[in-house]
Amino acid sequence: MEKKTLRDIEVRGKRVFVRVDFNVPLDGEKITDDTRIRAALPTIQELRQKGARIILASHLGRPKGQVVPGLSLRPIAKRLEELLGGPVFFSEDSVGAGALANVMKLREGDVLLLENVRFHSGEEKNDRELAAEFAKLADLYVNDAFGAAHRAHATTEGIAHFLPGVAGLLMERELSVMGAALAHPERPFAAIIGGAKVSDKIAVIENLLAKVDRLLIGGGMANTFLAAQGYALGKSLVESDRIQVARELIDQARTMGKELLLPVDLVLATAFAPDAPARIGEIDDVKADEMALDIGPKTSQLYAKAVITAKTVIWNGPMGVFEMERFAAGTNAVAQAMAEVQGTTIIGGGDSVAAVEKAGLAERMTHISTGGGASLEFLEGKTLPGVAALQSR
Repeated sequence: MEKKTLRDIEVRGKRVFVRVDFNVPLDGEKITDDTRIRAALPTIQELRQKGARIILASHLGRPKGQVVPGLSLRPIAKRLEELLGGPVFFSEDSVGAGALANVMKLREGDVLLLENVRFHSGEEKNDRELAAEFAKLADLYVNDAFGAAHRAHATTEGIAHFLPGVAGLLMERELSVMGAALAHPERPFAAIIGGAKVSDKIAVIENLLAKVDRLLIGGGMANTFLAAQGYALGKSLVESDRIQVARELIDQARTMGKELLLPVDLVLATAFAPDAPARIGEIDDVKADEMALDIGPKTSQLYAKAVITAKTVIWNGPMGVFEMERFAAGTNAVAQAMAEVQGTTIIGGGDSVAAVEKAGLAERMTHISTGGGASLEFLEGKTLPGVAALQSR
């Protein structure tokens, strides 16, 4: 870990501005999944125990610089109080005199949550003046919002130009675990890439091909690879403008001596619907009115073997339309195989996280990333602005 972390600074009595990722799903004022709030607890508890005056900042949704009552962080403050077992003060203002007045009331160990930072249009624009205003609230900056680290915003990047910035415990773990897997993996090293479109993950595949021993492709994006091999996929999602790219990736894997696994059978249906009649078909037996909505049982078995025999596995993207039970078997098979790996297993955010949680296997994974887009860009080998802005050791 080349960046300074919470362990490298003295915080007692200091005002510490902590960027967290409390962008949680809400049903009215009810939080339907508090995973991201729980993920920030170790950093908050560490700061409390060390006597910091804690100022928490987060975005919620996309208010686009407007005050949207339904996107207030007040419900998050209430839930955080329950989880911490102590008071969490709330500031209606996130900058300015009102926010500063609330900050100055804090005693050592107190926690204050600012209102949604995206109520200010300058947040997403990384406005320098707004970043300076946030910085006036604190002495130190801690970024624990890995899920927002791929965005150069005022509270994720700009503020670090005005205050000494370090990584929080969650950020440290995200960077350390995934960084170690990519740089020094125990082999065999396998990556499973799924999801709808090849275009979303070309850079990920290109970066991982140089590092992994085997690459497994599933989900809608597998159709484009199969089409690149000359198979007719009926009404399946195929990115015709990416077929040549898929062909080049297949050739690249062959040239590099990498094992590239593609589906050998598919779950086929005539409609994109949970109750659509479905059948299992070989990849050369897709009828004109059918679409592939999941990998088939032979593929599931093939992929499970490739996963279980690996020592390091990274998974990003489902194998099919797992939200519909009829087309979830392939994704569930991969999740189960991940749980049986005798080594390091990393779930790279987004739908893959939802899949392992739905399967009740989350606790059997080495690491579950809290960042969808951030973990994707990290796997692409990109520098994350929110990380680059932090102090180096």
